[in-house]
Amino acid sequence: MLRLDFSNVLQEEIGERGLKISEIEECTKRAVSLLSEKKYDELDFINLPYQQVEKVKQIGERVKEYEYFLVLGIGGSALGPRVIMESLSPFHNLKKTPKVFIYDNVDPLTLKQIVEIVDLKKTLINVISKSGSTSETLASFLILWRMVRDRKLRVNEHFVFTTDPEKGNLRRLASEYEIPALEIPRNVVGRYSVLSPVGLLLAEAIGVDSSYLLEGAREVSEKAFSKNIGENPMACLASCLYMIDILRERKIVVFLPYSDRLKTLSEWFCQLWAESLGKDGKGTTPYPSIGTTDQHSQLQLWMEGPEDKVILFLSVDRHGFQEEIPEEFHDIEGLRFLGGHTLEELINTEQLATEMALWMNKKPNLKIILPQIDASTIGQIFQFLQVTTAMAGMLYGVNPFNQPGVELGKRLTYGAMGKRGFETEGEEVKNYLKRNRFII
Repeated sequence: MLRLDFSNVLQEEIGERGLKISEIEECTKRAVSLLSEKKYDELDFINLPYQQVEKVKQIGERVKEYEYFLVLGIGGSALGPRVIMESLSPFHNLKKTPKVFIYDNVDPLTLKQIVEIVDLKKTLINVISKSGSTSETLASFLILWRMVRDRKLRVNEHFVFTTDPEKGNLRRLASEYEIPALEIPRNVVGRYSVLSPVGLLLAEAIGVDSSYLLEGAREVSEKAFSKNIGENPMACLASCLYMIDILRERKIVVFLPYSDRLKTLSEWFCQLWAESLGKDGKGTTPYPSIGTTDQHSQLQLWMEGPEDKVILFLSVDRHGFQEEIPEEFHDIEGLRFLGGHTLEELINTEQLATEMALWMNKKPNLKIILPQIDASTIGQIFQFLQVTTAMAGMLYGVNPFNQPGVELGKRLTYGAMGKRGFETEGEEVKNYLKRNRFII
């Protein structure tokens, strides 16, 4: 299983900027106690690794019969599937079919370019929305629905829905038009849904056995309620990130994976952390990054900028490929010293060097260690970060599963677009646009 190294947030290592291990142990026990109360039904995400996946696999086999697979979703409904594809089948569309496109915005030019590439006769479209009312997803769905109908194609052969088990617009259409539909469990919210059919169908579509994702996640779920700090790295990490904020005012969490395959995981984590914790003036700001690239663009700020950051490394022991650097130009020391080493050795050394540089300058940092990148470890890191985030929310005293700050923007969008029942918000938008504007 993945491991957590929290040495470099301890006072013994970085002095007064760090934490006492006794504080971490006490907070870890509190985090587990809060989780064990099971105050929120949405904690059902912890049980996702035990679900049955026969229907997902069945539809996954059907997806493979198509040349193109188009996923419509936003937020957790798109970021999670994107992580699975980019971490477990990098450059997928250049090597394999079905070719996968994830449309997670409403940029009209992006949709135009996708439609120009795919042949809708050879395309299966997965529409993902738990509520069935997500404006961005429904807008793209309506456009593609019309395109499919205009081509005289059968909609139940070109759409599959992933949505609520019982209610919502997509569930209604699935019943009316006999469209295959997968269920997002009732108590699982979008940003915690990657290990539901939201992500599992994409995994099966690209040839990744979803059972291995769940197998890895189970290892994490089985440790989630342990009060032993040595057996519960999720509670330990949640406690460290919470206390480094509360006690040391480190308000920014830099998430720094050392693998191109995990770059999108950084974006996925940032949504999970920000939307779960940013409430009532509480929470910290997640900062997506990538090693080694950001050693050359951001490290200067981390080393000598404001004392407001904690670095969360994600290192990979074995990258799965050894490319030896040739021993050339023996008379040029700036080239000679690299010869005989491997790229894996170099990227891991760069991570270690950055970690040490921060430690030597008393900058708090932690490290999650993946043994390698495969379906099992990706399942582990998903569940690890979800449990950590839920625990951190409970330590802050906020509900880690709602998003009240997002709702106003949704209502104003409904009002501006003329949705019935949101006339007041529509008037507010009109009045806002009538204000005196200072634009130069």
